[in-house]
Amino acid sequence: MISARLTNEQRKAIYRRDGWRCALCDSTKYLQIHHCVKRSLGGTNNPENLITLCADCHAVAHGTILNDRVEELMDPRAIDQAIIEYLADYYAEQGVVWNPWGKAGPWGRR
Repeated sequence: MISARLTNEQRKAIYRRDGWRCALCDSTKYLQIHHCVKRSLGGTNNPENLITLCADCHAVAHGTILNDRVEELMDPRAIDQAIIEYLADYYAEQGVVWNPWGKAGPWGRR
């Protein structure tokens, strides 16, 4: 399994890319980095597999509800879909077809 440890430079690059805010709820508090494809399933520390989430959205993404407010935000399936749409849109603007799952198709620069 790949280490979850990111360098400060990697972490800052993801925060900067995502505007120093949660990609799902726009919160600027308690930011964390989420692996879209779990490391246990082969997910890497590649920026295409990382997204900035606040602690609440990160907990929902992992199916761990921290409090009642988070439960109102959205269910984990909706969070997964929102993450996919956010990163796919971001990389499309950069001219990149986003595929964090590997080499299952004609991925890469257009």
